[in-house]
Amino acid sequence: MSAPTRRLTTAQALVRFLSAQYTERDGVRRRLIAGTWGIFGHGNVAGVGQALVEYADVMPFHQGRNEQSMVHAAVGYARHLNRLSAQAVTTSIGPGATNLVTGAALATINRLPVLLLPGDYFASHAPDPLLQQLEHPVEADVSVNDTLRPVSRYFDRITRPEALIPSALQAMRVLADPAETGAVTLALPQDVQAEAYDWPEEFFAERVWSVRRPAPDPVELAAAVEAIRSAERPLIVAGGGVHHSEAEQALKAFVEATGIPVASTQAGKGSLRHDHPADLGGIGHTGTAVSDALARTADLVIGVGTRYTDFTTASGTLFRNPDVRFLNLNITAFDAHKLAARTLVCDARSGLERLAEELAGHRVSEAYEAEYRAGKDRWDEVVEAAYRAADENAVPTQTQVLGALDATVGDDDVVINAAGSLPGDLHKLWRSRSPRQYHLEYGYSCMGYEIPAGIGVQQAAPGTPVWALVGDGTYLMMPTEIVTAVQEGLPVTIVLIQNHGYASIGGLSEETGGERFGTAYRFRAADGTFTGAPLPVDLAANAASLGMEVLRAKTVRELREALAAARACDRPTCVYVETDPAPTAPPAEAWWDVPVAETASRAAAVEARERYDRQVADRRRHL
Repeated sequence: MSAPTRRLTTAQALVRFLSAQYTERDGVRRRLIAGTWGIFGHGNVAGVGQALVEYADVMPFHQGRNEQSMVHAAVGYARHLNRLSAQAVTTSIGPGATNLVTGAALATINRLPVLLLPGDYFASHAPDPLLQQLEHPVEADVSVNDTLRPVSRYFDRITRPEALIPSALQAMRVLADPAETGAVTLALPQDVQAEAYDWPEEFFAERVWSVRRPAPDPVELAAAVEAIRSAERPLIVAGGGVHHSEAEQALKAFVEATGIPVASTQAGKGSLRHDHPADLGGIGHTGTAVSDALARTADLVIGVGTRYTDFTTASGTLFRNPDVRFLNLNITAFDAHKLAARTLVCDARSGLERLAEELAGHRVSEAYEAEYRAGKDRWDEVVEAAYRAADENAVPTQTQVLGALDATVGDDDVVINAAGSLPGDLHKLWRSRSPRQYHLEYGYSCMGYEIPAGIGVQQAAPGTPVWALVGDGTYLMMPTEIVTAVQEGLPVTIVLIQNHGYASIGGLSEETGGERFGTAYRFRAADGTFTGAPLPVDLAANAASLGMEVLRAKTVRELREALAAARACDRPTCVYVETDPAPTAPPAEAWWDVPVAETASRAAAVEARERYDRQVADRRRHL
């Protein structure tokens, strides 16, 4: 007797399959693919589009305005749910597909799951070339979707219906694997999407993918325990892996038992509450004075779920103790071996719990605890000074905007940012009150991420106040998903800060001899420079035209009132504020390597190169 089958198109089979996939960790089950974002066009409207209509009762659909934005929304969703649930994104062929590349890179760099389903050329090559097809003179099987290969953790082109079965299973395996996850691409030739096939019924059976918590190897664990016991000035660097593993309570228990302080990367901030005595705030180029001071003298750096980017290590200049060694607890061996570290390849929660058991009774010295607690107290005074406004009727600075927001949010509100000068200010100053409050995309630092990510977070946590902090530069990159927020009735709040240009890159340009060239939004002056009056743009009016409720604030007092009103609003809202451009954030406590012209005729560049040579001399290879 033959096994039962069901005759469906390839696209119908894929949607039906995706609707039956689940993850499970710690006894909690979630949909692996909870919904699909899409913009329909040539290449997916008749295949995946029809399938989503066919199975609308089991696969929620969300209409987007920009393909890159749809990926950002899906990434925001997956991150807020600790990678245990994801979303799919379907596009047409051609520009619809290539618009996915930036979002895919962001997802893979940040190790966050998203399923990409771009349309593709005819597998049969019956019409050839077809509309939007890239013709390659020596490789007939190449399409624009091949641009997604280097930014995907798994890629396949489904050229026959039956090929979907093993590929779909591999795709789910990668999405659900905490050590491998990222963007997964299944390119779908449009003729194959519509082709019927007799699918085995068991392909559509409910399938649960177990999200593993691998325990530490006993030999590695013993070596890690010995390293910690022998250290006098250990420092934990908490990365995004703490959140993804939901290891915050395990970290808190470990720290309270041992007294080891915690500094956090952008992705790891919030691993401890800001007011915990051992939480020292951000580390690295945008870190706090107390974190970076301890990093320079640490004899053991314990990385937990961190990739050690150049911002974290100050481009290799931060960890200066001649005897410093590294111990890296990471679910990914690739990251665990960085900086010639001792490795503990395991789940963050499992590893921290086992370390706490093996280190029972061990604690750092009272003098060390007193030292870092005093440093934390001094930094808290710096934060208060940056947030404080001497005149409530004055135009606010950017740090005072953060202070006003700090006074408005509740413990479970989510604050989202990705690019510009805000990430540095937030990493230094923001006081995280819960594990998921601080949502910074700084692996790819992608302008345009914040608004769509806010939509994704709102979908993941209905009823949670979500704040998307954007500068004028970021807003102009990708405001289109405001329409999506309005359509879906998602009360995301945008805090739109107008400073008339790329403030962060302007400062970096000045520091590196570029003299802020091309970084201001101003009229071109007669001498060719962009030093004229600010452009007469009204971004608040633009947000209103896209359907948002807009609250304008000109003073610190008006800003506080507008933020409070926005938090109480039940529809998408924009708080618009022009800020005093004078820098008020504390200066960088550590270096960041941006190469400067080795030879130049302009004095600014020559001086910048002299500074660069002095700084780069401190770089160290940890071996």
